[in-house]
Amino acid sequence: MNRKAVRIGIRRGWIEHTYLIKDPKELIGTLVSTVGFFTAMILWIGDTPIEGTNVTATTYMTAGLLAFVVFGTGLFTLPTALATDREDGTLLRLRGLPGGIPAYLVGRATTLLCQIAVQSVLIMATALVVGGVGAPRDWLTLVWVLVLGTVAVVPLGAAIGCMFPNPKAAAGVLVLPAMGLMAVSGVLVPTSYLPEIVRAIAQVFPLYWQGLGLRAALLPESAAAAEIAGSWRLPQVAGVLAAWGIAGMLIAPSLIRRVTRRESGSRLAERQLAAAGN
Repeated sequence: MNRKAVRIGIRRGWIEHTYLIKDPKELIGTLVSTVGFFTAMILWIGDTPIEGTNVTATTYMTAGLLAFVVFGTGLFTLPTALATDREDGTLLRLRGLPGGIPAYLVGRATTLLCQIAVQSVLIMATALVVGGVGAPRDWLTLVWVLVLGTVAVVPLGAAIGCMFPNPKAAAGVLVLPAMGLMAVSGVLVPTSYLPEIVRAIAQVFPLYWQGLGLRAALLPESAAAAEIAGSWRLPQVAGVLAAWGIAGMLIAPSLIRRVTRRESGSRLAERQLAAAGN
């Protein structure tokens, strides 16, 4: 990937992000889905302590929601957007542009990173103002886990998006696996409450490690005793997330090129006719 493609991608991603935040529907949707949902959960759960710790459920849920914002944006938003771009012919047009696909991926990653940053700020502000959660214990860890977590899931989301013919199929297939991972990865409840086999499966996927790193940034040091190894394991957090990111970066571009090579004007017209008929 050359520097020109990176510059073009970053510029494209930023422009797309500015369009999104200027769109009243998108802005209201983000506020309702993030601030509204989190506020409702805080009012429902309150300051109930997590059993065996001195951490409130709201504080624990803040770390979990931050982790799921990163994971969900990469694994829901990106595959759906890529399937949409495939359906409307965007990927087909990129095939004829030098560096088009790398610039496209950088642009999508930039937009998603901006969206994650906005939602993360809203979540932290809601936690501080409504939930009475204290400021993060380690701001540096909070930032690098969010960034590295994004790097881990964006290429993965791009690779997954190549497998679906349209956005409806992507959304329909991804919901249940994502909810399942959310349930077993310590995002909602401490993993110490879960069976050992479930804990082992959860540690394969990046969501668990994102949540662990964010808990290390937000929760007191004493809360580490409730984790699987009794510690935050930050070197492992960085290693696993980096490994997922590298694997995705190696796989995603070739999959997108393969998809675009199979695209043609006639196939695009057939899909559009079929969509219009439905």
